Amino acid sequence: MESCQTILAEMKCLEKKRLIRDELRYQGYKDHYDDDVTLARAYAIRSLFVNSKKHIYENDFIAGSSFGLYSNEYDRAESEQAREIVRLYEHGNFLTNYDHFAGNYEGFLKRGVGGSIENIEACILTYKDNARKQLFLQSAKITMQAFSELCLQYASAAREVGKAEIAYTCEKIAQKVPETFREALQLIWLLFQAFLLEGRYAMALGRMDQYLFPYYQKDLSEGNLTKEQAVELLSSVFVKIGEKLQFDGVDDTVNICIGGVGKDGSDATNELSYAILEAVHCANIPGPNLSARMHKSTTKAFYIACLDVLGTGLGYPAFMNDEININALVKAGYPLEHAREYCMVGCIENFLAGLQPPWSDGRFNAPNYLETLFNNGNSILTKRPIGIKTDLNVIKSMDDFLNELKKQLTFGASEYQMRFQLTNRLFNEAYMEQPFMSCFCDTCIERGLDINNGGTVYPSVHGVACMGIATLSDSLAAIEELVFQKKKYTLLQVADALKANFQDFDEMKKDMLHVPKYGNNNALPDQYAVWYIDTMYEIFEKYHTYDGGKLYIAAAANIQNISAGAITAATPDGRSAGKPLNDAASPTYGMDQNGPTAALLSCSKPDYTKAACGTVLNQKFSPAFFRDPKKKEKLYFLIRTYFDRGGQEIQINSVSKMTLADAMNHPEAYQNLIVRVSGFSAYFTTLDQSVQEDILSRTEHE
Repeated sequence: MESCQTILAEMKCLEKKRLIRDELRYQGYKDHYDDDVTLARAYAIRSLFVNSKKHIYENDFIAGSSFGLYSNEYDRAESEQAREIVRLYEHGNFLTNYDHFAGNYEGFLKRGVGGSIENIEACILTYKDNARKQLFLQSAKITMQAFSELCLQYASAAREVGKAEIAYTCEKIAQKVPETFREALQLIWLLFQAFLLEGRYAMALGRMDQYLFPYYQKDLSEGNLTKEQAVELLSSVFVKIGEKLQFDGVDDTVNICIGGVGKDGSDATNELSYAILEAVHCANIPGPNLSARMHKSTTKAFYIACLDVLGTGLGYPAFMNDEININALVKAGYPLEHAREYCMVGCIENFLAGLQPPWSDGRFNAPNYLETLFNNGNSILTKRPIGIKTDLNVIKSMDDFLNELKKQLTFGASEYQMRFQLTNRLFNEAYMEQPFMSCFCDTCIERGLDINNGGTVYPSVHGVACMGIATLSDSLAAIEELVFQKKKYTLLQVADALKANFQDFDEMKKDMLHVPKYGNNNALPDQYAVWYIDTMYEIFEKYHTYDGGKLYIAAAANIQNISAGAITAATPDGRSAGKPLNDAASPTYGMDQNGPTAALLSCSKPDYTKAACGTVLNQKFSPAFFRDPKKKEKLYFLIRTYFDRGGQEIQINSVSKMTLADAMNHPEAYQNLIVRVSGFSAYFTTLDQSVQEDILSRTEHE
């Protein structure tokens, strides 16, 4: 919509200034050095909320901007002092459960700011004899009162520029429960802005079409709102997700979930689902990482509406399979009614909003441990001992080989979890308390406990993104066929070839490249994709987070398949040393040569109910698929069948190779070209060349 694009244009014209988050925090800390760390942090948060300037765009319909975090007013000495002090107080990051979180937004809308403060005050009385809980709750109250003040400041800023409706809305929600769609959206957006002020990244907006729908429905029925007006309000919010790119030079990844089933298992897709879909299209920026939950009762109309937006080239929504994700969460130990309410944070990570601490995950380079199997426990490239010692001479069968590989993977997993655990618990929980964010997670306030220190309904979880499913599957297929079936080569000969990066082993490499590959519906490699997921699940299932939660697995990589490949030697699938691993759960690019149906048949064979974190399957279809109604209908049936057969997730690029190649050569002509990268979309010309080449190499289905 015009207002949306006007906001984006104004955003791009704003004067570039320095980020002053530390300076604002410091203003709160410096007056409370003698106080407990949690209390001092509450005052630092208060300083962030009330001392940041409140910016209103000329075409704003919903207030809330992070531009107030940027200024040139502080001198260098003061900034250095601020950074030094803040570093002593602030230790939160992704691996210590700091962000990648979705709160109980539905509950917050029902309580409002005033009700939340009243609830905190009641709990303060409940724990009057517990000094530690009193201090935590007092800290939470300080931050929530500061948030109320932030809302009032936006009201004043809006009134100053003549935006009376925004002023009235912000003034009301500063204390009272929202009653209209505009008020509910305004409250959620200012909450999101508060999280950004704290420096949190990839904070999800959860199931927006569910918690905002009662307000939308009421306004619609009373004639106070039209769908078009709702789309305009939503798009004016979503376009401001692009502020992070404009001000910090990096995109945010704000996952928004639509569709899916409700608590009773029935279809929860509604009119607002379509309005949100239309709004992200209007915003036309990468940041709103839209995820569409699909299930057996999802209508064809909703699928087609999603494909229409995908066909514009945005790369979203990503499609999520409810049947697999819900069953995966139930298998992980959650009750069905909570599993049905899952949303996503970050890229594709399944999350129970308001019920668990913030998310964390990491990457596990499985092909590295194939390498160590062939090199007696050592990396071929770095010579470092990263695995366990193995004698290839004792391996007499494919079963023997798999058993030895499993030992290597088991050792690698033990080291992975050790590194994660020590990093995750690097700091004392008492010094890491998050009084504001805890207000949006069920039972934290009622228990008087922090979100990362026992306050939540469920413990923390950690996702292990297991990379290289196709690289490993294709390699194992080659070992079985060339070593144990045809007996053309020995394992020692394969080891020599890998160490030599196939130099003087041209025939072996050619043979390896011609072994059937994952993604062609061939039983030989596909059985090893099944084995891979089963084995990774079995290995990591025994591990737990510090508070008793699970270590989930995923078939994902973000873009780390490139960097992981750079430190991985040649593999028996014919891949040369240093080349990228396959991307996430996708077949190796160029190896899926029998069309999209065969590719998705292969990719639906692993049991992804064992991957409670989620998976990323990238596919690319030519723009013609989306222009031709018949082809688009075929794509709909293809995705539906893939999900019926057990596929977990699929995301689609619809930008042609010709366009991508031209954009690499003439970036100045493609500044607004958006592509799906992995679990997120981005402007193509802002990506590193290695990532651009990885996207360009994806198999394009015509």
